[in-house]
Amino acid sequence: MDQRQALAAFGALSQETRLHIIRMLVVSGPDGMAAGSIAERAEVSPSNVSFHLKELERSGLITQQRESRSIIYTANYEALGGLIRFLMEDCCGGNAEICAPAAAVAACCAPATKEELQ
Repeated sequence: MDQRQALAAFGALSQETRLHIIRMLVVSGPDGMAAGSIAERAEVSPSNVSFHLKELERSGLITQQRESRSIIYTANYEALGGLIRFLMEDCCGGNAEICAPAAAVAACCAPATKEELQ
């Protein structure tokens, strides 16, 4: 992730409703959530949630997929992991023990290697 992408992600996350939505989608896992369910759980109108989902999608933090008559939104775990890795890059002045907990979190969202894909 480069600085421009990180700024877009932080901009999207700097709003309370969007932060709440991304946390819901992270918890929901790869199954994601329908837009209507997101609106209901976030306690915002469908038009309001649509605006926030668009901003999160534009930042690359979520993806959408049509299933029948619903649009299902999921967290983009690779992008979220990239954001953590961006923050932790060159961390801690070489003291790996300080960074180890955060590095472990970022590793869970790391892009798959070629070997893992085969």
